[in-house]
Parts: sequence; C-alpha cells; structure tokens
Amino acid sequence: MLLEAKNLMVFYENALALNDFSMEIRSGEIVAVIGSNSAGKTTLMNTISGLILDLQLKEKRKGGERITLLGDILYNDRPITTLSPDQRVKKGIVLCRERHPIFPESDVLENLHIAGYLRTRSEVEETIRFAFSLFPNLAGMKNQKAGFLSGGEQQMLTISMALVVRPTLLLLDEPLLGLSPAMQTKLISAIRKIREETRVTMLISEQFARPLLPMIDRGYVIENGMLTLSGSGEELMNNPEIVSAYFGV
Repeated sequence: MLLEAKNLMVFYENALALNDFSMEIRSGEIVAVIGSNSAGKTTLMNTISGLILDLQLKEKRKGGERITLLGDILYNDRPITTLSPDQRVKKGIVLCRERHPIFPESDVLENLHIAGYLRTRSEVEETIRFAFSLFPNLAGMKNQKAGFLSGGEQQMLTISMALVVRPTLLLLDEPLLGLSPAMQTKLISAIRKIREETRVTMLISEQFARPLLPMIDRGYVIENGMLTLSGSGEELMNNPEIVSAYFGV
C-alpha cells in the first residue's frame, strides 16, 4: 500500500474538521475524495501533505486557533504522521493546492525552475518538456510573467510546478474549481495523460464529481469530515445518491 490514513481526526478549537476518517491509496491509482464545500477535503489534503503541522505551529506561536491532530498516516508502510511538509516532499508527496502560490513577478519558466530545486537540471528540463506537452498554451507563454496569467493558466502552471518536483504521490486539491468547462476539459485530459505516461499516483479532492468519476480507480465521499461512502468510479456513478448530490440531477 502506498498510503494509508487511519482514523484521522482534526479539530480547529472545538470544531471537528475530520472525524475518524480512513482511506487507502495503492501505487499507480487515481483516487478521488468527493464532497461539498466545507466537507473536510482541504483539511484532509493538508493533513496528508503535512501542511497541517505548519498551520498548527503558526497558530500556536501567535496564540490563535488551537489545532489538534489525531490518527496515523503510513507511507510505504512507514509512519509519516509527524514528518514536516518538506520531509514529505522529499519522500515524493507533493501538494498542489487550490489557489496554489506562484511567483507572480517571475515568468513561467522561472517558476518551473524554482519548483525543481530538489532535482537535477536534466530532470527539470525533461519534466518541463512533458508539462508543455500537457499544456501547449503554457509553452507559448513561457516568457510571460506568471502574475498576468488567467486563473486557468495559473492552474496549469501550478500543476506543472508540482510535476517538476517529480512526485510519487501527487495531491490535487480542487483543481477544477472556478474554471470554465473548456478549461476543465483540458485539465481532465492532462490528468489522464499524466497517468498514461508516468507512474505518478494521484489523490484528487473535488466537488465536481461528474468529470472525475469515469477515470478514477476509487472514490471516497466525505461529508462533515466523515467518510459516508466509498467505491469504484463506476459504482459511484451508478449510485443515485451521488448523482443527486453531485451531478445536479
């Protein structure tokens, strides 16, 4: 098993964001976590990536919101629950966040090279070529400042930056949010191509279930921080509760 999350619980003060949530991800899979706004998806991604530990430390230093984390995370059968985000990145766990930070004053190529600081020059160049094959529009903007890109183009850039790190497990937090249908189609096509041409395992959190379900191996439905349903993409597509809640019909 590549990753196991066991009985995760996350409290923000007295508010319960994750409630006894468990999941598994096998190597090579595309797994989706589906849920509405405030269901706990981003908290789950932050917990797996280790970003929750940084948030916990920052809040403690400024005397702010108390964040409590319980449960276990295993990666390649080894515990990583206490590892920092940068330690997890070095192990291959890379998070591409919703509204992921970019370097707006740097151009697209500079952003990609900055993201590849852990990799050799040849590895970075190889991955940039692959990213530009995924997103030809981005290749045409390689010398443009990232801050002038549209929302969809910035999403392409952030996914490309994550790929340059050479992840083993790529975490995509709501990659389709706020994008036009045409841009969503391009991103879904890119995700398919990433799977076909690399060995990257992907965990995708999203509230727009319709475009994801045909291509995922398994999905987990989360509501109020709790796992309410799981199954293959086909099983979830044929579930009337999922169709009603997430397909708008």
